Amino acid sequence: MSLTWIRTHEWDTQKWRDTAACRDLDPDLFFPVGSTGLAVDQIAVARSICSQCQVTEECIAFAIATNQESGVWGGLTEDQRRPLRRAYQNGDKSVISVS
Repeated sequence: MSLTWIRTHEWDTQKWRDTAACRDLDPDLFFPVGSTGLAVDQIAVARSICSQCQVTEECIAFAIATNQESGVWGGLTEDQRRPLRRAYQNGDKSVISVS
């Protein structure tokens, strides 16, 4: 089975991922297993990398619009994104406004 991703937002036509601080890093760093123990350190490292990134707003907007439930996106953890995702799914599209 193959999955096809359909672009649903014009802002995602930009190549923001090309300038992301995480671009050449191991993706596993941004997808810790759990939220306790060693995962806490992994989350801290991922968030530290995101804090130096120029495209965190675009990253967060992408994660919310595409319903990314796992991982650290734009410096936000799963728990931090959850209320934003809920608001977006309830019609508040302003949560993904990118300046």
